[in-house]
Amino acid sequence: MDTKSDRKPILVVGGGIAGMTAAIEAAEAGAEVVLIEKTAYLGGRVAGFNQYFPKLCPPSCGLEINFKRLRNHSRIQVLTLAELQRLDGEPGDYQATLRVAPRYVTDACTMCGACVAACPAEISNELDYGLTRTRAIHVRTSSAFPAAYVVERTACPPDCHACAEACKYGAIQLDQAAEIRTLPVASVIVATGWKPYDASRIDNLGYGTCANVVTNVVLERLASVDGPTQGKVLRPSDHQEPKSVAFVQCAGSRDHNHLAYCSTVCCSASLKQATYIRKLFPEAKVAIFYIDVRTPGHMQEFAAKVTADQGIELVKGKVGKIEEDPQSKNLRVTVEDVLAGQKATRDFDLVVLATGMVPQTDGLLSGMQRDEFGFLMGNHGSGVYSAGCVKRPSEVSASVRDATGAALKALQIAVGATHHG
Repeated sequence: MDTKSDRKPILVVGGGIAGMTAAIEAAEAGAEVVLIEKTAYLGGRVAGFNQYFPKLCPPSCGLEINFKRLRNHSRIQVLTLAELQRLDGEPGDYQATLRVAPRYVTDACTMCGACVAACPAEISNELDYGLTRTRAIHVRTSSAFPAAYVVERTACPPDCHACAEACKYGAIQLDQAAEIRTLPVASVIVATGWKPYDASRIDNLGYGTCANVVTNVVLERLASVDGPTQGKVLRPSDHQEPKSVAFVQCAGSRDHNHLAYCSTVCCSASLKQATYIRKLFPEAKVAIFYIDVRTPGHMQEFAAKVTADQGIELVKGKVGKIEEDPQSKNLRVTVEDVLAGQKATRDFDLVVLATGMVPQTDGLLSGMQRDEFGFLMGNHGSGVYSAGCVKRPSEVSASVRDATGAALKALQIAVGATHHG
């Protein structure tokens, strides 16, 4: 008998844009879905962006729609602070073992903020890549989903119960423990996303030693209204407005000493971020140092529009060295100008490194197949599929399309398991 209630759910691992899309599309097609996310909130790295390209609109537009669809969908169960620890069985008949860490905050929370005011402990703010600090009890952003505080218990002083004592609703339970849950699932979609390459490993580009060398993900937070500078891109060394900004493309990418592959989105991201600088500081000059400008498909029109700005200069050449003036903290960029046929040095107030995407596979099961660069592979009919940036570097719209395809494959396994059952 083929009824929806007979079907085992589809497990989606990862609550970023790809994971949310896969969960929603599978549920809309009739599947039961369990969506798990190892952090306390859905949205992934997109939640920390300033704008999407090419429309240059805030990511809250797409995220709020997805959050609403997840909140109102009866066939989707969302578990945050949850990780997949084991997967036993075969396609259509898997047994998933999950570990769900405690939030230490219950649904009785009203988000009044008294607990935050009382908390004496601080931790590095991961959303701002360490540029700011937050309390041990915190919420990621004002629009976070779920809208609930979480306690970073390892940061709490011994025997501290300040947040619980400040909560008049009894919503904080610091004695909560992790749970182990097992559930039958028909298929699995892994959409755990990406992380930025560690720019401090690129010795010649000065990240971590030159105060005003930042990465593309850091600049995205600086430009965000909920970021560390409330949307004003300022030099980290002195909080002054930059009058000249350099973007260094392929910072560690297409380099066998670091990332041998192209991360696909870096050129479009730098062009987008150049518009941030020009809008904030119309007199500022921007130079983009590149090997090739790779903006395929519809992004070519976006590139043409941005580069038509006379304040944005494109220089074909690989940057060999970045040095800091110890007094002014200005930056000297040494580059091989290919078209001029000579080495050149240029001075800038701020340098942005376009670092590449690394697949976020930390904590995933070791048996999941990876390609030579560490991206996940999914074999047709295996019942375990990858989607989004853990599968290949891609921008948001491409990740959404890929997640929809993964949902269809996972659904076929789920339906097939029902028929054979």
